[in-house]
Amino acid sequence: METVLRAASMYVLLMIVLKIAGRRTLLEMTSFDFILLLIISEATQQALLGNDFSVSGAALTIITLIVMDILLGMLKSFFPRLEMLIDGTSLILVENGQLLHQRLRKAGITAEDILSSARSSQGLERLEQIKFAILEKNGKISIIPKS
Repeated sequence: METVLRAASMYVLLMIVLKIAGRRTLLEMTSFDFILLLIISEATQQALLGNDFSVSGAALTIITLIVMDILLGMLKSFFPRLEMLIDGTSLILVENGQLLHQRLRKAGITAEDILSSARSSQGLERLEQIKFAILEKNGKISIIPKS
């Protein structure tokens, strides 16, 4: 039972921490972010397993994490507000070539992030060429060019 409680609590903790960190963290991973991810992984592994390094303990931990994920998915389908709270919503960052500064600050995105995405996905060079730039739930910036 202790293994199940450890796994469930770590699942919830990591979900909260990643929600606070925001979508930008998942969008752009620097070498520092990668190192941090490795350290978090190791700390999480130790917290999940404790002193139990058995195969059955690891299997129970994995099963618990998968069941937690399935239950959360089911809860999100029954409660749309919960899905919005956990996954967030898409956020328009640029409208008709104009930056929406308050939303940029809220999302932790810079104009350069938007221009970089515009260059790589649409070949656009200036904000004026962008009809909409949308920060998606997964952290990707979608660019809709002006016609």
